[in-house]
Amino acid sequence: MKKLLLMIVGTFMLSTSLLAKELVPLSANYHDDKPIGHGHTRTPIEVPLVYIDDYTLTFEAYHPDYVLNIMDEDGDVVFSTPVFSAQTEVVLPSTLSGDYEIQLVMGNWLFTGWINL
Repeated sequence: MKKLLLMIVGTFMLSTSLLAKELVPLSANYHDDKPIGHGHTRTPIEVPLVYIDDYTLTFEAYHPDYVLNIMDEDGDVVFSTPVFSAQTEVVLPSTLSGDYEIQLVMGNWLFTGWINL
């Protein structure tokens, strides 16, 4: 009974914390500079789940290493940092304001989306 109660409370706490965060929709693109015939595997890549709440980006618990780039509307990098697999949060600079493109780079894979700060 105690375990069931703890599971219910834990589920409630997790769901309410995720409700405050907004999912950042990302699309996947593959960049390959190899000659034709040496492309990537045909297995679809899993797009990472990234949430935003104010200036904090939250990543799923188990993810590969990424390089995070925040680009302004002119395509200039205004913020860049590595996101290691053990990291679940990145706090963006509070000096940023407006619409920005978010890029997660993982090898030849590029995941892109838009955020508003």
